[in-house]
Amino acid sequence: MASLITTVRNKFLEAIRSVEPPGKWKILVVDEHSQKLLGSVLKQFDILEENVTLIESISNYREPQPEFEALYLLMATTQNVDRIIRDYSSPTPQYAGGHLFFIDGLPEPLFERLTQSPAEPYLKALKDLYVNFAALEAQTFSTQSPEMFFSIYSPPRSENEYRMARERLDESLHFTSKLISNICITLNEFPFIRYYVPPNHPPLGPLKPHASTRPPPPAEGSGRWRTNLARGAEARAYESVESDFVTKLLAFMVQGNLEEYKKQTPDFAKVDPARGRSTLIITDRAMDTMAPLLHEFTYQAMANDLLPIEDGKTYTYKFQSSVGAYEDKTATLSDQDNVWTAVRHMHMREAIDKLMADFNKFLEDNAVFKGDGAANLNDMKEMLAGLPQYQEQREKFSLHLNMAQECMGIFERDKLPLVATVEQNCATGLTAEGKTPKKLVEEMVPLLDSREVINANKVRIVALYIQHREGVPDEDRRRLYQHARLSIPEQDAVNALLYLGVRISRGPSDKDVKKKLKQKPNDDDYELSRYQPLLKTVIQEHVENKLDPTLFPYVKDSPSAVPPPTLRTTVTPTTSLRSAKPSWHRPARPGAATESSKQRVFVFVAGGMTYSEMREVYNLSTSLNKDIYIGSTHTITPRQFIDDMKSLELAGVGSRVMPNGLPEFKGPRPYQQFYDEKYFTKDGPRPQPRPNPSLAPPKKDRGRPQPSPTESYASSNSYTPSMKEDKKKKKGLFRF
Repeated sequence: MASLITTVRNKFLEAIRSVEPPGKWKILVVDEHSQKLLGSVLKQFDILEENVTLIESISNYREPQPEFEALYLLMATTQNVDRIIRDYSSPTPQYAGGHLFFIDGLPEPLFERLTQSPAEPYLKALKDLYVNFAALEAQTFSTQSPEMFFSIYSPPRSENEYRMARERLDESLHFTSKLISNICITLNEFPFIRYYVPPNHPPLGPLKPHASTRPPPPAEGSGRWRTNLARGAEARAYESVESDFVTKLLAFMVQGNLEEYKKQTPDFAKVDPARGRSTLIITDRAMDTMAPLLHEFTYQAMANDLLPIEDGKTYTYKFQSSVGAYEDKTATLSDQDNVWTAVRHMHMREAIDKLMADFNKFLEDNAVFKGDGAANLNDMKEMLAGLPQYQEQREKFSLHLNMAQECMGIFERDKLPLVATVEQNCATGLTAEGKTPKKLVEEMVPLLDSREVINANKVRIVALYIQHREGVPDEDRRRLYQHARLSIPEQDAVNALLYLGVRISRGPSDKDVKKKLKQKPNDDDYELSRYQPLLKTVIQEHVENKLDPTLFPYVKDSPSAVPPPTLRTTVTPTTSLRSAKPSWHRPARPGAATESSKQRVFVFVAGGMTYSEMREVYNLSTSLNKDIYIGSTHTITPRQFIDDMKSLELAGVGSRVMPNGLPEFKGPRPYQQFYDEKYFTKDGPRPQPRPNPSLAPPKKDRGRPQPSPTESYASSNSYTPSMKEDKKKKKGLFRF
């Protein structure tokens, strides 16, 4: 399987390697945003190894280096294009030449501005990389837009704000569709696209049908026509508002983006008969509102729920040194940690067993301990303190030992066995014995009354119970809040389920909602892990060709309607600065692993994905023999979800993501203007003139770049040594 992290990493490396100036050395110019993407997949040393001697920020003042060529790795903003032009507009150019690599596709007007500017003679090449997305894991990506949760689901505050809220959402969806398209382009896939059509509620948030956002009604008499086509565009547009779900809008935008790219790049995504064409499934958080509330007991999901892990990857813990002292240590949970990747999707009990088994094998293989191996987590803790000579592996085991112990401590302290039993009964509608839960209230109320159960868990229980009952009478809901002693914001979090299409209030005449997507029984042995995210059912039924086409229609083509791929070759258009093949299109190295030929499935969850959904994608990739990738606007934990729900009605005001709420929308604007504002960076100050020293300045070494007198991504002492010098010295010269 093609790892997203490896794929993006290779794209960056190939871009850097393609620049081969006569003098060997080159300068890398980045902006604040492109630097973050680069730093997420490449270490500093990886860049240094590619004859990059100086890393500069395009927003800072830079000393001219006209003897050397530069590689620009930038966001495709008007501001950055103007900065590139400025670099070559003075009598002394900033660099001998520029090789331009844009993170996103550079729009044609900005391309023309470059080619008609004084910089044009200095430009050696230009390429769009389409890597503007965060590759979180091998099969997981994010657009890193947590504010989208509020843009999608928050109701406009007044009748007059519907149009403004709709236009703001359209703008955000346009941006999101570009990032989803980047994934497809990066992996050279033009997928079939399916989208979720909720059967039990109309469009939500700003997409709710409203007079101010609905096109004018058709003329009288147009409804007498039998066919939709004969009724005219006005009638169809008027009625389409009823089905303008966020998933549909996003799906059609992605389809349009990929069709446009295909016109510009005829060789894009030619179907490999061995693999077949991929499929992109677009759904949203409202499809499954159970999953983000449940306690999960697989390692990654449980740890992110219970421990203070930042952004799903940074964790600070107490580390015992070889002398027995404890110190704070910050660890990164990433795909580079082989212990983490081996256990993250296991049930906590299995993860602990594997940690101990691997630790005992580590002791045995290294012959550092005589006697019996570790029998429990405390044994591991004592032995780890005595292994200073195996620092790296010792730290990994120590990290996961600490995390496992902390999780199990909270599991007992917060009465999670009892809490999770009620949660599972509510979510699945069945007891562990497979029967309808008849004593749910009797089991739930003592937990709501207990002061040993934290309020955050009570919110989760109440929210799950209301969904299990498909709404409760208002008086019953008030009593539940009273039993649980929920604060007003906590009550708001439960009530906000209404804005995700959930019925929370139920009258005597209300009937049960017929569900088209049903929970499949899990063959798991663990009673507290019976619920499976609905996304698992969707993917399974899609692969088995059983997914209801009215629930997940195709945007355009469907597999049965597509003609077989043609063997006719496509003529390559005339080369230019933009379309020329860079020199880094080289044959594969001998012994390189061949790319997987498994069919691919992409899943995108607008409004946040859970760690349980991420886990299922990995498991299904194995069981279904497919390459499955999952992405979202952001990753959520139950704590984050409840926090966002508290302020959903207020458009995010008071939330951790955006304390001031959604920004004021000033009206429709061109997409490039939105993009320029999103990736705007301030220019750094010019350096103050310094008094001339009495000593004469040394002669310039024309073999290497000279340091800039201002801060850049290099340190102030950025004069570069030979590549053969000690690596430790080089490590101090550059920093991100």
